[in-house]
Amino acid sequence: MDDIPTDEEPNEKPRGRPFEPGQSGNPKGRPKGSRNKTTLLAEALLDGDADAIMRKLVEMAKDGDPTALRLCLDRMLPARRDRPIAFDFDEIKCPADAVKASSAALAACADGSITPDEAIKVMGLITSHLAMLEGAELETELRALEQEVQKG
Repeated sequence: MDDIPTDEEPNEKPRGRPFEPGQSGNPKGRPKGSRNKTTLLAEALLDGDADAIMRKLVEMAKDGDPTALRLCLDRMLPARRDRPIAFDFDEIKCPADAVKASSAALAACADGSITPDEAIKVMGLITSHLAMLEGAELETELRALEQEVQKG
C-alpha cells in the first residue's frame, strides 16, 4: 500500500506554484535599467551597419517599395498622439462658468477648430474641474458647520 502515490503529499508544494502568495524567487524584481538580451544582441549585430541599412531602406522607399515607405514614415513621422488646442473661454469658478466653457467647447467643435474627440476630452476636463470645485465648496461648508457646532 505504501507504493501507491497519493494526489497530495503533505510536505509537497502544488505544481506550478512553488512560492507562497506574495513571495517569489526574486523579491526585488528585474534591476532598473537592465536591457533585454535580444535587444542587446540585435544592436550588436547592427552596430556599424545601421547607416548602410538605413540608406538601403531609403533607396527602396524612393523606388516605391510600400513596406520601405511605411517603415521610413513610421520612423520619420511618428504617430501624433495629442496636439495642443486653443479656443477662448473664461476661468471656471462656479457651475455657471462651466456651462459657458462647455458651450465654448461645443462651438469650437461646430466651427471645426477642434475635433469631436478633442471636444469630448475638453468636456471631460471641464467636468472634472467642476467636480473639484464642488468638492472644495462642500469642504468649506462642512468646516463652517463644524465651527458653528463647536461654538454653540
